Amino acid sequence: MLTGKQKRFLRSEAHHLNAIFQIGKDGLHEKQIQGIDEALEARELIKVKILETCTTSKDEIADELSNKTQSEVVQILGRTIILYKESDKEIYKLP
Repeated sequence: MLTGKQKRFLRSEAHHLNAIFQIGKDGLHEKQIQGIDEALEARELIKVKILETCTTSKDEIADELSNKTQSEVVQILGRTIILYKESDKEIYKLP
């Protein structure tokens, strides 16, 4: 679990990032989850955008992504989910 200080740090680091995945009207697919997991391993911190056409709630998507990728939800801001997963590369040094 991330502390409040760590989440604040990661939110500031994610501010300039663009969303690299979009979830559309069909919701999450296994290939998307696999791609998100690989991106987390490579980058540690990513943004996922939920499109207006998505019928699944953003909280459900965030929970499912967090569980299936063993990552932490840093923040849900509007229709954007920020995910963090520590990798061997240690790109971000958490406080």
